[in-house]
Amino acid sequence: MSGVRPLAILGGTFDPVHHGHLRGAWEAAEALDAEVRLVPARTPPHRPPPVADAAGRVALLRAALAGQDRLVIDTRELDRDGPSYTVDTLASLRADIGPGRPLVLLLGADAFAGLASWHLWQDLFRFAHLGVLTRPGGSHEPTGPLADFIAGRRAPRVHGPAGSVVDIAITPLDIAATAIRESFAGGGEPRFLLPSACFEDEALLAPYRALGR
Repeated sequence: MSGVRPLAILGGTFDPVHHGHLRGAWEAAEALDAEVRLVPARTPPHRPPPVADAAGRVALLRAALAGQDRLVIDTRELDRDGPSYTVDTLASLRADIGPGRPLVLLLGADAFAGLASWHLWQDLFRFAHLGVLTRPGGSHEPTGPLADFIAGRRAPRVHGPAGSVVDIAITPLDIAATAIRESFAGGGEPRFLLPSACFEDEALLAPYRALGR
């Protein structure tokens, strides 16, 4: 690894943020010795709009991240209009940090397997490495155009500013925001799937509790 500390990002709607997001980001920070930013999406191009608005999702993230400084929030996708295309976010970050610092896009194995469907997906490698969050026993072997494109790009560690694929082993936590929203819609209280700080202010989770009304 170069002498410059990497910057890594984990994007998503965080609707709501939960321990699966946070633990994966934390373990990636430790594995890479990186600063990690959580980047909430404004308008996800491939899924329905979030239940909570941008301000509400940021407030939840702030509550969830309180008490530590290794994981931080980056709101650049919320601050620009239009769909939240990852390639635009990486281009913006690269412009901010300069050409030499390692930049790592963190994504789950399932997302990585479907990367060839993303907007301008090959350009992602111009700006960043891809850090694939893997679980024990999981498989994310790419096929088709993605397999051809990444041939020779796999690396055991981050080296240089961009261009490689690095596997990052994480603790498997089978938590999904969809299931959390369904629990709230059914009148449940999904404690211990989200940080306890998210429950301390009733307004933070009000959009999700409203799903059951």
